[in-house]
Amino acid sequence: MSLWKKETNLAHVNARQQKTLGSHLDMKVEAIEDDFLQVSMPVDETTHQPMGILHGGASVALAETAGSIAANLAVDNDHYCVGMEINANHVKPVTKGRVTATAKPLHIGRSTQVWDIRIQNEQQQLTCVSRITMSVQKKPS
Repeated sequence: MSLWKKETNLAHVNARQQKTLGSHLDMKVEAIEDDFLQVSMPVDETTHQPMGILHGGASVALAETAGSIAANLAVDNDHYCVGMEINANHVKPVTKGRVTATAKPLHIGRSTQVWDIRIQNEQQQLTCVSRITMSVQKKPS
């Protein structure tokens, strides 16, 4: 059974990301399955740090984007989610290609959500592990 409560059409979800940090970093929602969401991002001069590897902040931006999109799809139209806390462990450097973040829920509650985000390189090797806590807010009437 799917955990999503909003439209999960890839074209629609990607269109909503226009003119955001994700669009500036060429992030793309690649897959939305019943219990996870995937977002990818290039590893190139836009996302490198001075040593020529993927910037840790870019990995965190990817993790937060994946977790935020997933969290907002998992609430009804009367609610929205915003980040409260995020952490990340960078476990393997990446110099080129694309990385893909997979967001899976650890907890979906009435007032908070916790998401596990795993980022992998094109060889399916783990490069970063992140966890984001989201606050569930009621939209103003």
